[in-house]
Amino acid sequence: MRIRVQGNGDEKALTDLRKWLAGDPGTGGLPVTPVSVPGPTMSVLDALDIVLGNVTDIANFAVAYASWRLAKAPGRSTGGRTLTHGGTTVDIGHLNPEELADLLRRLENTDAGTHGS
Repeated sequence: MRIRVQGNGDEKALTDLRKWLAGDPGTGGLPVTPVSVPGPTMSVLDALDIVLGNVTDIANFAVAYASWRLAKAPGRSTGGRTLTHGGTTVDIGHLNPEELADLLRRLENTDAGTHGS
């Protein structure tokens, strides 16, 4: 399952989240691809595409993401709060690890039911 975490104009938050995920033992091996859009002087980091291959990846991402949000003092940053999968976009910045993992599993199940995979 491929998800996208939007920057909402906060490139620093996405850069920090990318480093956090790379350094976390559970998410360090996940494919994380930066998505950039052309800016006036150079490309600007707009989002992170993340591939979650199984339920373990989903759980590990949920814990790492929630830990990152907690470490960054909730409410201080707007970046990295919006998750997009297919046609679904949701604010995930307030979710605890269990709620986020449940959301991701439901999105995965909806996607599998829609596409038959």
